[in-house]
Amino acid sequence: MTDEVRTERQPHEPAGPAPAIDVRGLRYAYGDRVAVDGIEFTVAPGEVLGFLGPNGAGKSTTIKVITGQLIPSGGEVRVLGMDVVKRRSEVQARIGVCFEEKNLYTALSGEENLRFFARLFGIRNPDVAGLLRRVGLQERGRDRVANYSKGMRQRLMMARALINDPQVLVLDEPSDGLDPTSARTIRDLIRERAEAGTAVLLTTHDMWEADELAHRVAFLHQGRVYAEGPPEELKLRHGRRAVRIRTRRDGQIHEETVPLDEEGASQRLARSMDDGELLTVHTEEATLESVFVQMTGTGLQ
Repeated sequence: MTDEVRTERQPHEPAGPAPAIDVRGLRYAYGDRVAVDGIEFTVAPGEVLGFLGPNGAGKSTTIKVITGQLIPSGGEVRVLGMDVVKRRSEVQARIGVCFEEKNLYTALSGEENLRFFARLFGIRNPDVAGLLRRVGLQERGRDRVANYSKGMRQRLMMARALINDPQVLVLDEPSDGLDPTSARTIRDLIRERAEAGTAVLLTTHDMWEADELAHRVAFLHQGRVYAEGPPEELKLRHGRRAVRIRTRRDGQIHEETVPLDEEGASQRLARSMDDGELLTVHTEEATLESVFVQMTGTGLQ
């Protein structure tokens, strides 16, 4: 890995509506340490953008700027056409956020938490029962949050993020460490909101989750975007495709891996499958993590 940053960007310019999130030349520094170094990306209405990178890559800083918690030292960020610095209150009224760190009121019940946050948005009659039902907490809405499991608290955080029917969702590791049922509930909600036209910015360490949910992903490393595009396209362009074949010959098990992108791959594959008793055939495809490692020289954890 050299010091030169290899960027591969495919600007997403959706036809029709303007981007719901539009980040241009964003820069932020903590003293002398540059956390975000001139990054650019957009998220269209109805789109899920997976924001991927190791700890310290600049993901959380970017999210804090987008949600109005930090003022950038350079560049411009617009959410729903509004400058997040000049119109922070208006932006915050129209977005939903779910952070990895839980900031619920544990002495209150689930219902009371939702009603309290609804009042902050000026919502007088929130559909508390409907939101709790959607996240599978309808039977526990009157229980104190102090008695909720981690998964239940995260599902309540998601319900709270939807209390104002946001046009933009910013989700920071929404399913991290959750049981399969809770994680599936949250992923289903993300899909539903995107299908309804909500723009979703999603940070996650779960590459399977990003592959399943994201229409596009952006690889962030050392404060810069290294590559951006649909997951399948990035994997095909940068990954190694191969087939692993196991055969039995003369009582011995033989295994061979045939790269599919090399010249003569089809002939070699045919010979390998005909050479002895065919036992198994497995495709080996690139993963988002392997592509990220290849491009940046580091892992995503």
